[in-house]
Amino acid sequence: MTDELRPEQGGQEEVDCSSGKNTLTLADVEALASIPRAGTRSGNPYLPEMATVVEIIQETPNVKSFRVRFSDEEVMERFTFEPGQVGQLGIYGVGESTFAINSSSSNKDYLQFSVMQAGEVTTALHQLSVGDKVGVRAPMGRPFPVREWKGKNLLFIMGGIGSAALRATVLHCLEHRADYGDVTILYGARTPVDLTFGYDIEEWQSRNDVQTVVTVDAEFPGWEGRVGFVPTVLEELAPGPVDTMAVLCGPPIMIKFCLQVLERLQFADEQVYTTLEKRMKCGIGICGRCNVGPKYVCVDGPVFTMAELRELPDEL
Repeated sequence: MTDELRPEQGGQEEVDCSSGKNTLTLADVEALASIPRAGTRSGNPYLPEMATVVEIIQETPNVKSFRVRFSDEEVMERFTFEPGQVGQLGIYGVGESTFAINSSSSNKDYLQFSVMQAGEVTTALHQLSVGDKVGVRAPMGRPFPVREWKGKNLLFIMGGIGSAALRATVLHCLEHRADYGDVTILYGARTPVDLTFGYDIEEWQSRNDVQTVVTVDAEFPGWEGRVGFVPTVLEELAPGPVDTMAVLCGPPIMIKFCLQVLERLQFADEQVYTTLEKRMKCGIGICGRCNVGPKYVCVDGPVFTMAELRELPDEL
């Protein structure tokens, strides 16, 4: 076995540049420590860190947001992540699933995960109450390069529960609003009932430094807002590609047609980002369940540019 370990992307610990070290060694690893506790130095990356559910928000009829705190206050205080990174949220005896960490990366009060009820694990999560315990393995994956985007215009395109994958990135960019140019948020869902994070939408629409466009697929009783599929509305908005980064997440069919619109609008592949976290399983590049061609979504992603995805088998 080699004495050098590949650091996980975006882990909690930073390499000590003053010592000249640029890789981890076995001597750096904390025996039996979890990822939230030791970051890249985790001795057991499969070990969940215990956390407590402190608040549950019913976002839509089938989506709940869970706000959790690590049971160890020191871990909670030291924990860091970058926008776009994900975590494994699990229930002992049932299993775990991958969800984007969608609270603000500056928030030390809780981590937020939004869960659509769809299978065994998500159904068990939906049965939790405040005070219940969950296991958390995080942070995992490559984040959005928000620092590289400084000075750029930002275009966020979200559909349905796909908003959860981008929420932390949107919050970061709005918290550091002066670092970026124009910010546009296009968010659509099948019906108004399926729009998540209503509290965010209200805040975004109240700001004069953000263009927020919310749409639903078809007419709905009581809905007075915009009607139209997200790709159609995107084409109507016709954002310019100059110095603009487009960041999108939603149902595969929405992404497929939005990419066609962005191509017609002359966005280069390097200007378009999306995330494939739905493919992740173990989260640490061991099980191989998330491989796409030569890449592992959990360590090489989940954030990819379209230029990177063009080199891989079609996943959209």
